[in-house]
Amino acid sequence: MWGGRRLESEFGKKLPAQKRIGESWEIVDRPEAQSIVRDGPLRGKTLHELWTQHRDEVFGEAPKTAREARALPRFPLLIKLLDAHEKLSLQVHPPEKIAGKLGGEPKTEFWYVAAADPDAELFLGFREPITRDRFEKALRAGTGADYVHKIPVKPGDAVFLPAGRFHAVGAGNVLIEIQQNSDTTYRVFDWNRVDPITGEPRQLHLAQALECIDFNDVRPQIVEPKGELLLKHELFEIEKWNLDSSREIAPPGKSAIVCCLSGSMRCADVDIGPGEFILVPAQLEDRQLKPLQAGTGLLRVTIPL
Repeated sequence: MWGGRRLESEFGKKLPAQKRIGESWEIVDRPEAQSIVRDGPLRGKTLHELWTQHRDEVFGEAPKTAREARALPRFPLLIKLLDAHEKLSLQVHPPEKIAGKLGGEPKTEFWYVAAADPDAELFLGFREPITRDRFEKALRAGTGADYVHKIPVKPGDAVFLPAGRFHAVGAGNVLIEIQQNSDTTYRVFDWNRVDPITGEPRQLHLAQALECIDFNDVRPQIVEPKGELLLKHELFEIEKWNLDSSREIAPPGKSAIVCCLSGSMRCADVDIGPGEFILVPAQLEDRQLKPLQAGTGLLRVTIPL
């Protein structure tokens, strides 16, 4: 209900006619959705098949420090494009220690602002310290949104959302979301909206959310880049490159995911433009990213495998 049409106008995605679309799952290994290899000797294989049947070939041999990630039954990341024509619900994702108890999956995520209206903002954490009891009373009174911290954003900004961070995407944002492979969300407040089909308010998950929220998370800020590095975390490492000349995407034996932000580029015989993604296999011989236009920019995502 909060989606729009900007995935088509900004990135050329083919959307269903006259429907508002909020998400495009670009790199996905879920029971309900799969990325499929488009070309080459593994054409037609799912990402899950790559992960379970061609792991060393595609993702590289695991160092001893990465055994835990390698043992996961599915590819550990889910990467999306989000179009928030309207603001999303205020929500939280469960930390690992709580997710299992609640029957969900842990979810830590990262947002890169690909496009934003002049007044766009994100909702992250709390404006001031607050106790669980006080916040629960505010939610019951319908005033929980008064306590969220708002951050104005512009294209190129990025934020980190560890599991447990109370948050929402504000209206007018187009985001690239890089997250743990999880689809567990606990809604706290949905701005009193009703489902356009049923006419009923969308389900909230107050009990679960209150178990998950970090109430000491006060006034978090946008990511401060360190050169090209946006974030280095045990789940993923993300860099922003301005591609002025050919450059090796990763050393031989290492895989990487590339998201084109602007311009266009080529890797091996594959061209990609804004909003398109490629997974560069560990054993690929031609590992050079070549810009095809001036002003070509990209996100480079690697995982500790």
